[in-house]
Amino acid sequence: MTKEERIELANLLFPNIKHDRDYYEKKYPKRDLPKDAMVTRYGPSPTGSVHLGNLLSAFADMVYAKQSNGVFYLRIEDTDQKRMVEGGIENITGVLKDFEITPTEGYGYEGEYGPYIQSERNEIYQTYIKDMIINDYAYPCFMTEEEIQAIREEQELNKTKIGIYGIYAADRDLSLEEVKKHLDNNEEYVIRLKSPGNPKNTVEITDCIKGKMKFPEHDTDSIILKKDGSPVYHFAHVIDDHLMHTTHVIRGDEWVSSVPLHIQLFELLGFEPVKYCHIAPITIKDKETGNIRKISKRKDPFFGVKYYEENGIPIEALHLYLATITNTNFEEWYLNNPEKAIEDFKFSFDKQAVGGTSFDENKLVNLCKTYFSRKNGKEVYAETLEWAKKHDEEYAKLMEDNKEDLEKFFNIEKEGPRPRKDISKYSDVKEEFSYALDELFEKEKYSKLDSDKDYDVELIEKYVANLNLDQTNEEWFEGIKNFSIENGYAANNKEYKANPDKYKGNVGDVCEILRVIITGRRNSPDLYSIMQILGKERINKRIELFKKIYK
Repeated sequence: MTKEERIELANLLFPNIKHDRDYYEKKYPKRDLPKDAMVTRYGPSPTGSVHLGNLLSAFADMVYAKQSNGVFYLRIEDTDQKRMVEGGIENITGVLKDFEITPTEGYGYEGEYGPYIQSERNEIYQTYIKDMIINDYAYPCFMTEEEIQAIREEQELNKTKIGIYGIYAADRDLSLEEVKKHLDNNEEYVIRLKSPGNPKNTVEITDCIKGKMKFPEHDTDSIILKKDGSPVYHFAHVIDDHLMHTTHVIRGDEWVSSVPLHIQLFELLGFEPVKYCHIAPITIKDKETGNIRKISKRKDPFFGVKYYEENGIPIEALHLYLATITNTNFEEWYLNNPEKAIEDFKFSFDKQAVGGTSFDENKLVNLCKTYFSRKNGKEVYAETLEWAKKHDEEYAKLMEDNKEDLEKFFNIEKEGPRPRKDISKYSDVKEEFSYALDELFEKEKYSKLDSDKDYDVELIEKYVANLNLDQTNEEWFEGIKNFSIENGYAANNKEYKANPDKYKGNVGDVCEILRVIITGRRNSPDLYSIMQILGKERINKRIELFKKIYK
């Protein structure tokens, strides 16, 4: 076709398009940002639930944009309307809010580059496709599904590349009159890219994470506009990233194979390509086979983000874990900088894993324990209460009724050089500190004490009768040591081991009996601090409870 014929064809196919591409170039001007500012986007498709990989991508988008004084925006990519799930968009925005991954602009936020949902941008896409037809970069294709299927079967039989290209692109060079005949017959059509690619040629890009990558040129006449007038994702994202002035596209490496098509579209449209940053997949060692595989919705409970909310993983602790995946040197930095926050760390693409990143549950647990160890009692109380109100209303009510005591319990062994690390999630708190509340302690009935050992309750009654809770920890321990010696126990384990027949045990055994009776367990935070909070009256009640159960 001549240029004039292509203009006529473009107007025939898109009679309702009012603007040209220059209109949108002016409507969405270049952003006024610092030179090295990154503009990143999280572009989820509302076709399923949000999973850990999505969260990792959104987290990376956020931290890179934030540290460069750039922009992180949310764009809903709903070009695949058939696969959309009910409530999918609300789920996406809700997860971002719940996990404190906050876009600078975008869907549900303010911004000058919207609409930030692709289904509302069809006129923009069609404007650019109309321009591509005029410039001979696209054409209408009237091939039926049956014809395409026959081509596929032939290609499979001949073991050639699958797709519409070369001799298989039957409608590529239709004349204007032939196109008009198809349209007069009301035949359905798609718009295909008229690819100028040659697979013998090479496309080379420098991926921000993977480094230099080479591909054969894209040479398939891919669909860019569907029969219903909506674009395919591959085309829509190129237009949107250009008009929204995205600088870095951070996405999973399952998209690597699409790079040649995306680069070709950028070139044909005359756009400056974005910088691609392909994140390695999150993997795990399969417990059954021992093989390394990608994490799976079906096999791994921690794949879905609901797992973290329901189990009470602190949001900031999950951010810490995502940071360790984003940069391999983050964990060491965090452990060596207890006074600093994630925002103080400088993320870098060259510190991002190129291969698969293994999901390490132990690392997540340890980071969570470190997180809690750096929180004082009041902070642990406030955060746990907020979580309990959503997931354990009964415990939340008990917490509110015992606020002052619980803050004290949670603060035991928090202010020294080696703070306690016994909690890894909010759901641990109720169990770890069940002895702090009489209601829970009495329900347990020493069920946490898995032992047939005999405990000298009369010895503890005798000790508590003269217990003084108004002294220092050192003074208290000196007192219980003297009490132990007076009642046939060694002052320490060394003395006991040197002459075991001479003693009933050592002072540690007396402390264990006392600990078991007032906490229901052999291990707990500092015993004297617990007793000070409980007070003598409650300690005596627990002695009586112990006597009833262990008659």
